[in-house]
Amino acid sequence: MLGLFNFIMKKLIFIIPFLIFNFSTYSQVTRSIEAESSIITNHFVTVNGTRIPYSATAGTLPVWSEDDKAVATLFYTYYKRSDVKEIKNRPIFFSFNGGPGAASIWMHMGYTSPKTLNIDDEGYPIQPYGIKDNPHSIIDVADIVYVNPVNVGLSRILDKDYDRANFFGVNSDIKYLAQWIEDF
Repeated sequence: MLGLFNFIMKKLIFIIPFLIFNFSTYSQVTRSIEAESSIITNHFVTVNGTRIPYSATAGTLPVWSEDDKAVATLFYTYYKRSDVKEIKNRPIFFSFNGGPGAASIWMHMGYTSPKTLNIDDEGYPIQPYGIKDNPHSIIDVADIVYVNPVNVGLSRILDKDYDRANFFGVNSDIKYLAQWIEDF
């Protein structure tokens, strides 16, 4: 039995440094999120008996500091009706949620988007589980943007030295979110 113990210990002497090196190398990897990115897909939904084409954009856009530095990034989902010829006067509906954790998903999948959860009248999921067309979507009359404020959902602070008070509070929320909407 002692021989087996010595054999295992000799093998561990070679394995442990290898594991320590690999874990220390792995722990030096840092995660990052791009200030601006997007993915666009195209879809159809039927609302009030009319088949409506639309694009869905999921992405991030930066929040800028006074000196034009990207200090945070906000995750958004943008539904744009794609058969509108004159978009200049088309309304855009912005929807926010305060989180934490839920982001804008419940407003997104709950009532105004082109898709909704497959649930019964009391809100319980029904089979087949998943999503379905939302016949009550507002995509027929307005484009829709669901926005997650900083630290909600996938929205993050990029500059760790930037004063966090600029993101957390009634007036600060109004200031940076209004500017983000203007930039959008």
